[in-house]
Amino acid sequence: MANLLIAGYFGCGNLGDDAILLGFLEGIKDLPHQVTLLSGAPEETYRNYKVPSVPRRDQKLCADAIQKCDALVFAGGSIFQDVSSIGSPMYYGGLIKKAKDLGKKVILLSQGVGPLNNLVGRTVSTQAFNRADIIAVRDPASVALLRKLGVKTRIELTADLAFLIPPPLARSEPNSFGVGSMRTVGLAPRPFGKKNDVVLLFGELARLLYKGNMMPVFMEMDRNEDGPLIREIAKQHGGKMPDLTRLQTPMDVQQRMMRMDSLLAMRLHAGILATTVGVPPFMLSYDPKVTAFAKLLQLHEAPVMENVNAQRVFDQFMKFQQDREKNVRVLEFQRAELMKLAEKNIEVLEMALGARSAKK
Repeated sequence: MANLLIAGYFGCGNLGDDAILLGFLEGIKDLPHQVTLLSGAPEETYRNYKVPSVPRRDQKLCADAIQKCDALVFAGGSIFQDVSSIGSPMYYGGLIKKAKDLGKKVILLSQGVGPLNNLVGRTVSTQAFNRADIIAVRDPASVALLRKLGVKTRIELTADLAFLIPPPLARSEPNSFGVGSMRTVGLAPRPFGKKNDVVLLFGELARLLYKGNMMPVFMEMDRNEDGPLIREIAKQHGGKMPDLTRLQTPMDVQQRMMRMDSLLAMRLHAGILATTVGVPPFMLSYDPKVTAFAKLLQLHEAPVMENVNAQRVFDQFMKFQQDREKNVRVLEFQRAELMKLAEKNIEVLEMALGARSAKK
């Protein structure tokens, strides 16, 4: 049994990162490890996932937790990137340095690396990855970037741990959020570039979907970023946009998604959670990780946000919908393959802990 300290962007109001945590917990549920989490909201994290946590920004408590653990484990996400803030790689790189200074193992699982556009971000991230005992990344582009940065640590290609979340049990509720004959389409926007560009794009997409006899339902994946954005979109359309906000856990998202016909999303983990319940996601790429995910699913090529307009996206989405039955079959196959790759993260963990060898 090992005492594991789990680090990532957990308990911070982002259901995608919490989905990573939930997938990790599912993956180790039959293993005898003791788990403690660095969380942005320890009480909420314990309430939702029954994992004891310490505040991720309390330096003393974090240092104490690192001192007590056998291994510092990063369970995944895009934490080594400098687009949102240079503070992200610096914070996580600092944790890794503290752990290695204390002689602890450092295990990086399911990582999505980059973009790293800043010299400081690249330097700090390279140092962090070179200090790790082993690295698992969730897409080939991350492998290529780490090698380009000069990372020498062993790298394994896996998949996002959120793929390990099982689908929820069916509930005795209506099959969709639709009205009458209207099919429901989930919309998962996120801030990007000029805020008003996203507001206008998704507002117009919602109008086109409704005109095409589909019910658009906005989904809040990050309560700090997406909620205000969705409210602004609704404000520009009379405040009458159907939405799903204040969802507490990834399981809540799955329960709603499983009654939808499809999903149109910028948010990566909205697409991943849709995949876990068999709902084909049509992705809009604002970041290489979304492009990589769409390629992994092999359903369509994700339009890039810098080059889109609402009518063009709608037309592409309608072609995507015409192939829905085929897409569902492809999705089921790809999901099974991605689950196998996600399970490899747990093999990497056990190998790093000395329990077994990773499968090739």
